[in-house]
Amino acid sequence: MKKKQLLIFILSVLILVIFNNVFLSVFTKTNSYFLNKEMINSDEISPQRLFDRTWRVISREYYEPSLNHQNWSRWKSRYQGKIKTQDDAKVAIDTMIASLDEPYTRFMSKKDFEELTTSITSKIYGIGVNIYSNSGKTEIFNVMPGTPADFAQLKQGDIITAVDGKDISGMNVSEVASLVRGPENSVVELTILRDGKKFNKIIKRKEIKIKSVKSSILDNHIGYIKIISFMSGTTPNEFIEALNNTKDTDSLIIDLRGNTGGLLDNAVFIADRFINQGTIVDIIYRGGYKKTIRAKDEGIPLDKPVVVLVNGTSASASEILSGALKDSHKATLVGNKTFGKGLVQKVVPLPNSTGVNVTIARYLTPNGTDINKLGIKPDIEVGTDVDFLIEDKTDVQLEKAKEILSKK
Repeated sequence: MKKKQLLIFILSVLILVIFNNVFLSVFTKTNSYFLNKEMINSDEISPQRLFDRTWRVISREYYEPSLNHQNWSRWKSRYQGKIKTQDDAKVAIDTMIASLDEPYTRFMSKKDFEELTTSITSKIYGIGVNIYSNSGKTEIFNVMPGTPADFAQLKQGDIITAVDGKDISGMNVSEVASLVRGPENSVVELTILRDGKKFNKIIKRKEIKIKSVKSSILDNHIGYIKIISFMSGTTPNEFIEALNNTKDTDSLIIDLRGNTGGLLDNAVFIADRFINQGTIVDIIYRGGYKKTIRAKDEGIPLDKPVVVLVNGTSASASEILSGALKDSHKATLVGNKTFGKGLVQKVVPLPNSTGVNVTIARYLTPNGTDINKLGIKPDIEVGTDVDFLIEDKTDVQLEKAKEILSKK
């Protein structure tokens, strides 16, 4: 199964990411983010000025000064006086950004930007399922308890073939998600294929309470914390709650598999719970300026054996956390090599309720390692990227983690 097919989306007014993992259909590409406090700029300006403003932001903020070895002014000259509509502006901006030949910088339409804001506040509307692409078919990976999908008796393994009567063959998960999501209390009709039989379900959309951190106790003595995404503003508090839930255990497993990233500050906050001194991550900005983010040395760090589970869809903020714990000898990494995204984005609000997600820096792990396009190799490689996705298959990565901790 391809990495992009592992991306699991939570359906809602937004679909959160990245799991692909979870949550954020708006982030089909993983990200570590710096976010401005005021998220939406509702000022209205002309499409031409919107293009010019975007051009200026990228010219000033982009991490690589040559902007892919080109004369950036040529784009302003090319479109001067030619942009009349919002569609014109989007096409021109997308064409300009494509010249950077870098997958993470992108323009966000009003709809995209609203979805980003929703995902950060963790307030979304939908039916409460995770979906992914399985051999070209849109399949339900998980049904969240207590959601409209649960009450409608949808199940893991159900295949969605149509939404509101529209055949979704050939659509990617993001396109399917855009059809399923909608305003609160509106309804959506899904055509489901189960065990060779088709049937329809009419489901009313509701607000979905999303938790980005889950915890449990395994084998009576091992704490287990699954961080689904680093995107939510509530992730730090949820992680502290998970630590409290597992505080009486002898050891801890942190599961980052399928977590494709989110807010940089969230990854740093969690790393700081384990590291009491030294570097967590180095951020290298345009022109080579380096900002070292260090552990705050506040209080007593968590002191118990830790295993971190990673795979090929553990990316961005997940790699910041796992890289920091590995280099600081605070955890053993188990699983598969991580995705390899060593770049940091900044979300800049633009007028007309739009925005641009611009790459402003690259980062290094505490040992000075640049993991971009390379990933982080775990201490113990075992299993495959899809082991934890298959309900009836033994999770060999989790079993290896338990074995390691039992010996310690």
